[in-house]
Amino acid sequence: MTMHVVLVEPEIPPNTGNIARSCAATGTVLHLVKPLGFRIDDRSLKRAGLDYWEYVDVRIHDSLEAFMEEYQGHTMYLATTKGGHVYTDIKYKDEDMILFGRETAGLPRWFIDEHEENAVRIPMSKDTRLRSLNLANSVNIILFEALRQQGFPMLK
Repeated sequence: MTMHVVLVEPEIPPNTGNIARSCAATGTVLHLVKPLGFRIDDRSLKRAGLDYWEYVDVRIHDSLEAFMEEYQGHTMYLATTKGGHVYTDIKYKDEDMILFGRETAGLPRWFIDEHEENAVRIPMSKDTRLRSLNLANSVNIILFEALRQQGFPMLK
């Protein structure tokens, strides 16, 4: 059983490193969609992931369009502050993919509009709803809910 976390155009190396660490700890596949705001060999990226990189299944894609073409037919959920569904309302399954956008801009609006039925959000205070949580925190919140629903497969 495997979940997939997809980072579309991530910009901040420590966020991606922390997410890679979570993916290693849970057996989750990590997809990175270019352009990336850093080099894969960036020192801060590696430092944030510590010595977990060898345990992460990382797949790099040249563009969002290339990723979508390769994985068409897979169930995908878009994590966005503009999501119409709360992330806990979804019934996650093995091989589902959760997509997250850039730290500064999120997922492209046109992409959200095309897939709005699968757009999910993390509830936040009305005083902060125009902003978002840290990317690594958001990934962990949604990923661990998906894993919880599946009984934390292969985790102890």
